[in-house]
Amino acid sequence: MQAHLQPLQRVNRVARRVTQAVSCAARFTVGGAIVVIKSLDELRQADERTLVFAPAGLGRMRAEDSAEFQQQVVAQFELAPAVAENTRQSFDDLRTVFGYGVLCYEIFTLVNDHALLVFEQALRDRFIEFHQGTVTFVNRSGIERVVAARRYEQVYEFVATHRGWRLRIGDGHSMRFNGTLSGLRTWARQVGLLRGQRSRGTEQALSNLRNSVAHPDGYHMTSPVNAARTLSDLAETINHLWGVPTPGGRLYPAPIQRDVIVMAWNAAATELHTALANQLADAVDPDDQPWQCVILRAVFHPGKRLIDPGLRSFDARFEVTHYPADLLWGPGSITGAAAWFARHRPEPDERDYLDRTFVVRLDGDDLYLPMRPSVAAALPTGERIGTWYVIKADHPDDAFNHARNLVTAAGCTRNGPCRQCHAETLGIGTYQELAALFAHPAADLTPDLPPDAGTPWAYPRSRKMIAPPVHSNQVDARTPVT
Repeated sequence: MQAHLQPLQRVNRVARRVTQAVSCAARFTVGGAIVVIKSLDELRQADERTLVFAPAGLGRMRAEDSAEFQQQVVAQFELAPAVAENTRQSFDDLRTVFGYGVLCYEIFTLVNDHALLVFEQALRDRFIEFHQGTVTFVNRSGIERVVAARRYEQVYEFVATHRGWRLRIGDGHSMRFNGTLSGLRTWARQVGLLRGQRSRGTEQALSNLRNSVAHPDGYHMTSPVNAARTLSDLAETINHLWGVPTPGGRLYPAPIQRDVIVMAWNAAATELHTALANQLADAVDPDDQPWQCVILRAVFHPGKRLIDPGLRSFDARFEVTHYPADLLWGPGSITGAAAWFARHRPEPDERDYLDRTFVVRLDGDDLYLPMRPSVAAALPTGERIGTWYVIKADHPDDAFNHARNLVTAAGCTRNGPCRQCHAETLGIGTYQELAALFAHPAADLTPDLPPDAGTPWAYPRSRKMIAPPVHSNQVDARTPVT
């Protein structure tokens, strides 16, 4: 349709009231729509909507400060050197354009939406790099076809024309693969490039948002805060695809540092003190009342405001801490703890806490808290009865809630990754049926203990906490958790 430019005086009264709010070099209507042509000076003016987003929350910043702040926000999102060049260039473009949102608020929406498309691009680039130029497919008859693939389009074309062929992923295994974003995400999980149970939900959310962008059904606008969060998640996901976890990350965190600590409590269970074990050098037992203590390797960083919230309930048999915690010595006297620490001097370490394996026992109506498989493998015969659930999760609470929902038929998936929570069922059965999983657990954290260290499962056979507050390790299995 040919555009007919009309003078401003011929625009109807309603349109004139709208355009009077904007100072422009020229205003035209094209096909009945108002087109605003700004001068270069007007394009350089800061957008008032962006200025209200300040470091401490909503306020109003000077244009110069806002421009610097918005660029600093995204400057911290760095990609690892190993990331493919095409993915890197696309991501760098997003970081560059983000700063111009101080001039045009709509840029944040454009950056946010395109970042969701780069999520798929990163998976495609990683797929091609992972298979090193050749991808093998196999049909139902066992016939293999090697596809030369320097570009992902070559893979997609083969998949589109060979329905039913499965992707070979090594060691004689194959998987269904449709070439779409969902297929790429499943592939990345299968080969271990994406991991963590809680991050599965975020990956699905990113996919849903990407589909909404690719197939929009309405108008939307995104704030700079949400756009920055999308870029942060994208950077963390891309880095993890190339084998680089993010220290303190939200989706794929790097292994966390654990220090050697001492926890001491009085006989009346009214006081509990936690400190770094190196402070034991001059510690002695009080004269007024007996104290007990243990030496642990756990997450305890008061200076960084990072302390495991479950430390007060530590149990050497059951997993109740947020991060992995190991009993190194105890329980015993403070003097005994000081002597043991001075003799062995255990060092801090780092532990990965994603995709841990937990086992949960159901005995009658009692659903016990999660254990490590190595602890369950050493249980006496009398404590092996009942139904056992082997569950992969990032945190013990996730494993317990998943097991309780399975017991109560509350909707969790009995096989494989759960669609309702952050866990994956590895097996359900008797102790004897699951003995192989106990003997060779995946991602089980068994501490390297000195010869005279405490035995992790010897002390708490009474199933009581070794530090207050005391709470039962048996939980009513009849109450579902959603």
